[in-house]
Amino acid sequence: MPDTRTVKDYIRTIADFPREGIMFRDVTTLFADPRGFRMAIDQMLHPYAGSRIDAVVGLEARGFILGGAIAHQLSLGFVPVRKKGKLPGAVISEDYQLEYGEAVVEIHDDAIAPGDRVLIVDDLLATGGTAAAGVKLIERLGGEILGCAFVIDLPDLGGRRRLESMGIDVHALCAFEGA
Repeated sequence: MPDTRTVKDYIRTIADFPREGIMFRDVTTLFADPRGFRMAIDQMLHPYAGSRIDAVVGLEARGFILGGAIAHQLSLGFVPVRKKGKLPGAVISEDYQLEYGEAVVEIHDDAIAPGDRVLIVDDLLATGGTAAAGVKLIERLGGEILGCAFVIDLPDLGGRRRLESMGIDVHALCAFEGA
């Protein structure tokens, strides 16, 4: 019998993590399954087939796993967007709001060349704060955002609307209602 599972079928939900009332969407079960992981990488790339991509940018931390695999598949370099203080060279920074405060992400100031076409990847799109900060960093370096690709969208939290209002193409493999 053929395997008819979708990417969503490989994602485990853990109730009340990291705090009560949160339904945590755990992609480690997707990453651990060779078929599921390959399916996710292939499907994340599909909308951009035939497009010129110069760099793949992954958002900390699970975006590194996805971004590294996508960059390898395309024979491209991988660029990390990291939390403040984690990159060793000269960086530029972008602040963004969290539900409980503020955070900062950084990118090396020479990671993207002006005119580079960039695909941003991460596992989950919630409010879009981290992704929007990544977009701003890349644009400050003169890069052009081809799109943002995610495994999961949480549409009730508004991240897709936020990115699309910035003119960014958003692709997600599946969605889960609620937070």
